[in-house]
Amino acid sequence: MKRTASAVWAGDLKSGKGSLTTASGVLQQTPYSFTTRFADGQGTNPEELIAAAHAGCFTMAAAAALGHSGFTPTKLATEAALTLEQVAGNWTITTIHLALTAQIPNITPDQFAAITADAKANCPVSRVLNAAITLDAKLEAAA
Repeated sequence: MKRTASAVWAGDLKSGKGSLTTASGVLQQTPYSFTTRFADGQGTNPEELIAAAHAGCFTMAAAAALGHSGFTPTKLATEAALTLEQVAGNWTITTIHLALTAQIPNITPDQFAAITADAKANCPVSRVLNAAITLDAKLEAAA
């Protein structure tokens, strides 16, 4: 299974502008820029999208793990808070804090803690930074 997205950027880092598009069409030339990433500009940014992906992935993984253990949640709501900061002069995602609020009939606190800890450790987005990253870079003639 492969999922694709693309980014287009024009201009320098601070005054340039870009757009993000996903194959599904959920994002369609969605704007992003220096101000949407490092200030309060209108649009999205890569870190916000990673936080959304992590919240969604973890919540589905928790639902699956709960189901495998015989529990059906009434509601699972997760907020992912991603921290981006300078580490040795490079912008780095240093933490993602998942905050889950759940309504699950007939589960004990110990069962809930064990099942959600497993979901956190094993959802694909939690493990993403262990993935191999490859690059094919082509230079085209300037227009």
